[in-house]
Amino acid sequence: MSAQIIDGKATANKIQEHLAQEVAELNKNECYPKLTVVLVGEDPASQVYVRFKEKACERVGIKSETVQMSSDTKEHELLALLDKLNADSTVHGILVQLPLPDQISEDKVLEKVSPEKDVDGFHPINRGKLVAGQDTFLPCTPAGIMTLFQQYNIDPKGKHIVVVGRSNIVGKPFAIMMMQKKKWANATVTVCHTGSGELTPYTKQADILIAAAGRAKMITADMVKNNVVVIDVGVNRVEDPHAKRGYRLVGDVDFEAIKEKARAITPVPGGVGPMTIALLLKNTVQSARKFHNL
Repeated sequence: MSAQIIDGKATANKIQEHLAQEVAELNKNECYPKLTVVLVGEDPASQVYVRFKEKACERVGIKSETVQMSSDTKEHELLALLDKLNADSTVHGILVQLPLPDQISEDKVLEKVSPEKDVDGFHPINRGKLVAGQDTFLPCTPAGIMTLFQQYNIDPKGKHIVVVGRSNIVGKPFAIMMMQKKKWANATVTVCHTGSGELTPYTKQADILIAAAGRAKMITADMVKNNVVVIDVGVNRVEDPHAKRGYRLVGDVDFEAIKEKARAITPVPGGVGPMTIALLLKNTVQSARKFHNL
């Protein structure tokens, strides 16, 4: 029996519909949520992501602007721009699209964004609050996964979650969120990475498997047990001469094989990706509410 498909696109659409109503109500109180995205350089994938974010903001009614900077931008120029955006009371969310050119320190940039406008949840203060279990902006992809758990009634409490990948964007924050003594968390978490050696002894134990390593189809059917829940965060391009663009997108898991063993699984595309953008918009609206005490 094939797994239940966890539809991130449909869930994200529901969130955006709710946010559109919320933004309309905020506008009546002269609160106009605004997201500013800073894009440095000409990275094609980043440009696509930014366009998706712009279209999502438009659907919800969030004001958005994209500041495009050249790939030879100096670090001090970007930091000066962030100072300006931090001081702009009309801007409620600031997102610096990663990766950045080599001459710019990612750490310095993430630290420069005001924690109150850090809707990505990447500032060290917000990361520290996350570890401590305090109220803060949750990183968008991990928050999106948690929202899918809620939507599909997948309760992590008491379950063994295995996370493959230890990035600061997904693996680490998601593991921390799932260890919290809170509703829709309270799990036992194992984090695997490039130093873990053979992954199968770990992945076979997973009640819930999070694949976030960025390697196409690295998780195969023999690496998971029956009735596992699989959340595939990976988005990888693989060559496909039959595809219109010469490539197609696949995740970190062998979807077709694993869906015959799993209880539930996210597709790629259409799984976690749309949720990341939906939670970014939610964080931006949350920031605007706090700024206006609404």
